[in-house]
Amino acid sequence: MTDATSETATSRLREEHELILAVADAMQTLIAAAAAERWDLDAFQDCVTFIRLFADACHHGKEEDLLFPELEQAGLPHDQGPIAVMLAEHRQGRAFAQHMAGALDGARAGNADARATLRNAAAGYVNLIRSHIQKEDNVLFEMADQMVRGPACQKLCGAYGGVCARSFEGHTKEQLQALGDRIRDRALRA
Repeated sequence: MTDATSETATSRLREEHELILAVADAMQTLIAAAAAERWDLDAFQDCVTFIRLFADACHHGKEEDLLFPELEQAGLPHDQGPIAVMLAEHRQGRAFAQHMAGALDGARAGNADARATLRNAAAGYVNLIRSHIQKEDNVLFEMADQMVRGPACQKLCGAYGGVCARSFEGHTKEQLQALGDRIRDRALRA
C-alpha cells in the first residue's frame, strides 16, 4: 500500500493493476483447464464479477471519471492519443466480459458453442488486459505522474478514496479484492 507522502497520481491505480494481472493469470489457468475439459464454471462466474465490478466499475471508473479528465485539463486530448486508446480498450474489455457472462448458462448446460464462446472471450480479455496495463503503466501513467503533481495530485488521490468507499452492486472494494484472491487460490487447484 502506498503511503500518503509517496503517492503519485497513479500509485493506487498501479497497485490495483497488480491484482488485475494476478486474476488474469488465474484466468489463463482456468482457460487451460477448460481446454482439457476441467471446467470450473463457478470460478469463471467469479471472474466475470471481478472484471465487471473491480476492474471496470472501480478501477476503470477512477481512470475515466477522475484521471483522464485531469489529464485533459493538463492538455492531453480525449479523442486521440493515449486517452482515446485506453477508452477504446476499456470498451473492448466490457464486451469480452459481456460475452463471458452471456455464455455462462449455456456452458453450465454443457453447450459446446457456449463453452467455446466463454473460453475465447476469457482468452481475449486476458490478452487485452495484459497489453492494456503494460501501455498504461509504461506510457500513460508515466505521463500522468509528470503532469499531475502537488495539490492537483492530492485532490485526485482524495477523489480516488471516495470511489473506493462506494459500493459496487453491494460489494465493497475490499470484498472485491478478496474475490480476486479467491479466484487466484481456486486457479491453483484447477
